[in-house]
Amino acid sequence: MNVALFVPCYIDQFFPDVAIATLELLEAQGLTVHFPPSQTCCGQPMANTGCSADAAPVAKQYVEMFSDYDAIVCPSGSCTSMIRNHYADYFEPDDEKYLHVRDSTFELCEFLVDQLGLQQIKGRFPHKVSIHASCHGLRELRLGPSSERPIPRVNRLRTLLESLDDVEIMPITRTDECCGFGGTFAVTERETSVAMGVDRVQDHIAAGSEVMIAGDMSCLMHMQGLISRRKMPLQVMHIAQVLAGRELAPSS
Repeated sequence: MNVALFVPCYIDQFFPDVAIATLELLEAQGLTVHFPPSQTCCGQPMANTGCSADAAPVAKQYVEMFSDYDAIVCPSGSCTSMIRNHYADYFEPDDEKYLHVRDSTFELCEFLVDQLGLQQIKGRFPHKVSIHASCHGLRELRLGPSSERPIPRVNRLRTLLESLDDVEIMPITRTDECCGFGGTFAVTERETSVAMGVDRVQDHIAAGSEVMIAGDMSCLMHMQGLISRRKMPLQVMHIAQVLAGRELAPSS
């Protein structure tokens, strides 16, 4: 399989270890992974703020750059959803390159479970953890069950996480509640965003979790800021880091 890695811009700039962990995880499955060095943003920030004219050339660059690969893997549900569900605004419906890239771009856990057929990752994470299910992954990619649609769905992240030795997944009260980040929503509606984020973090702390795990570093970035400024007893990690064998940071 000719696989490419797409790294979201905020991961590239702020959380490069998530990208490195994703690469290590894919290579551990015997894949040769390509990283087109001129890749940039998927265009989601511009599209979310209504700047469609600015998002269009970014989308077209993405499609042109990744059209020769069998699969494109991204450690972000929101960026994956942008490509799969919203690029139609920028292409003709019969554009073959666009259709191929749309159908070949996968979120990391989705790729591992649905495309490679993995149900287990060898490793150990001896901690009490809780799962934050990001909105794009649930509502647009359908990577797990959501409360508003009582349809049984496999949670790909949980499938892989619970296969690790010694991990204890703590049950939270509201399994699919939004963290309040929402990209530019966190800027334009700061107070609401903060209140939602603090509420989300407190649910995980009340469950007895040591570390909150998610598939979207954007959500974790938002909550990590709230946690650190309030000195709350919780850490955050991207699922790629956990599956790749990263250890939990020592408590400060």
